[in-house]
Amino acid sequence: MPNANDNTSTPLSQVQHRAVAELLRVAPVADDLARRFQEAGFRLALVGGSVRDALLGRLGNDLDFTTDARPEDVLRIMRPWADSIWDVGIAFGTVGSQKGGYQIEVTTYRSEAYDRTSRKPEVAYGDSIEDDLVRRDFTVNAMAVALPEKEFIDPHNGLEDLAAQVLRTPGTPEESFSDDPLRMMRAARFAAQLDFDVAPEVVEAMKDMAGRIEIVSAERVREELNKLILSAHPRKGLALLVDSGLAAQVLPELPALRLESDEHHRHKDVYEHSLTVLEQAIALEGNGPDLVLRLAALLHDIGKPRTRRFESDGRVSFHHHEVVGAKMTKKRMTALKYSNELVKDVSRLVELHLRFHGYGSGEWTDSAVRRYVRDGGPLLDRLHKLTRSDCTTRNKRKAAALSRTYDGLEVRIAELKEQEELDAIRPDLDGNQIQKILGVGPGPVIGKAYAHLLELRLENGPMEEEAAIAALRSWWAAQNEQ
Repeated sequence: MPNANDNTSTPLSQVQHRAVAELLRVAPVADDLARRFQEAGFRLALVGGSVRDALLGRLGNDLDFTTDARPEDVLRIMRPWADSIWDVGIAFGTVGSQKGGYQIEVTTYRSEAYDRTSRKPEVAYGDSIEDDLVRRDFTVNAMAVALPEKEFIDPHNGLEDLAAQVLRTPGTPEESFSDDPLRMMRAARFAAQLDFDVAPEVVEAMKDMAGRIEIVSAERVREELNKLILSAHPRKGLALLVDSGLAAQVLPELPALRLESDEHHRHKDVYEHSLTVLEQAIALEGNGPDLVLRLAALLHDIGKPRTRRFESDGRVSFHHHEVVGAKMTKKRMTALKYSNELVKDVSRLVELHLRFHGYGSGEWTDSAVRRYVRDGGPLLDRLHKLTRSDCTTRNKRKAAALSRTYDGLEVRIAELKEQEELDAIRPDLDGNQIQKILGVGPGPVIGKAYAHLLELRLENGPMEEEAAIAALRSWWAAQNEQ
């Protein structure tokens, strides 16, 4: 295999050729597009993640290209060719398109730098691919294949680092992170996605420069955090965020767990427990990565540091940490600009994650089971998974007993659902019926009557219509006597 130090543009080795041949087999649009750029007098190359993933044998339908053509020229070349075009990233030199089922982005050679107070990069276009590659985040993302001639370009030994499964920066990490501090989070994210190690000098720079992340917008931080959490190995990336000090800047509730003792598992801290719960939740997902479940698993115990109490008998308690944790979750996720719906769902799961522990050995009444289902609502399946994941004891007998007990609760839920349609628990009379029976129009009293009938439904299960009408009239009479 040619040494990338000898030439920045070398013929493909046999291994590299197979990788690029596979890329072109699944994406023949690459050659077609390259010819169009060549005919217009410009150069085009596959770059970054597309080359990396082709070499790893995991190429998807997203293809990244780089070119010396300016954005207006890229638009002119691609408009008659692509199925659709979007230019939302054109201010940063990127034109997006769709062609035959592939998502394609073409970016003009560029360099980016932040000043000390800016949250947005300043974009400057370049004229050589070598200058473009040196500004990329990591060497494994700084490889390119020039098309249509298919020359492999690797000026920073990215192929060597790919083989060693290590993340390094093309230049010094200090320069790279100064240009774009978000690259520090990207190091953690790629470690989690690729299961790669981060070079020691990169980790040291992350520790020294962690505070620089504050100039990056919350939205960009959130997106990197999401990609990390949804990756195949999130523990690895999260541990790097904590160890480097970045988590203290963007998710301080996580490192705050590190020294807290869990009341059920004194031999391990809540931080390790939370990472284990996350991994166990992932194992239960079934239908692909679930951001709501993963965030809830990671954050479910963040209320413990604020609620820790040392009891007179030597125990450590965390009373109501689920309520405090739900409020903390809402505050942190709001600061990271998550959607209102996502904030609501994750906070609700954090609030409910201890509810099962009141179940004992199955002492709940049918009414209590109904309330559990109602409170879980559309999150009930996730609540099942979160609750099961929250058992990290090494005591196999205890773990088996908890699992059997939850099995029993799920059986009871299934039986009641079959009998009563628990997924849509509502009173036995609707609002229109209540108005007609009471002879009153819309107003607060209808809501109160509805709430009363809902409580009866939860407590006693379904009622026949006549019994529901009688209960409503009895409640109404009591209201009029007050």
